[in-house]
This record gives sequence, C-alpha cells and structure tokens, in this order.
Amino acid sequence: MEHPKFCVYILYSLKDDIFYIGYTVNFERHMQEHAQGKPKSTALRRPFIVMMCEHFMSKEDALRSETYFKSTKGRRSLIIMLHRALCQQMNSYAMDMQIEIL
Repeated sequence: MEHPKFCVYILYSLKDDIFYIGYTVNFERHMQEHAQGKPKSTALRRPFIVMMCEHFMSKEDALRSETYFKSTKGRRSLIIMLHRALCQQMNSYAMDMQIEIL
C-alpha cells in the first residue's frame, strides 16, 4: 500500500504570533529549510513550532486543504482547533526565555 505523499503543514511563529501554512512533498527537508531561514517569506519570522501536519494521497486534496486554511474561515478554525496547544507552547516558550535571561 502506498503512503500519503502530499503534506499541508501549519507553522506558528513565536516571533510575530502568526500562522504560516504551506504545502510540500518532502516534509522533513522543508522543515529544515524553514529552520535555516531559506524561504525568504518566513526567514524573519523564526522560530517556528510545527502545530499540525496533514498528509494526503492526492495533490488536489492537499492543495484544497491548504487553500482552506489560508482563508479567513480556515484561520479561525485553526485558532479554535489548536487553542490548547498554542497556550501550552507559548507558556513553554516564555519559561525557556526566562531561563535563558537568568
């Protein structure tokens, strides 16, 4: 059986408190590129947390999901769906920053 090839991912920028929604066929490589600041669109928004990753069998389904999450309604849904995870990540990040400052 074939594994899903297409991935839609949601990143959350700890720097400017926004979501970045993307599509890829190689999730691991693409996350390394984001971490290194290679995509110009996200280079200044690091650090990121991967909040969600959906895999699809068809490219069309993946692109439809990406388009939805980039819409106003889709972004609202993300905030509702990921509320608890966002709160936990922001608290954890704030604690890490305090430790580094001390």
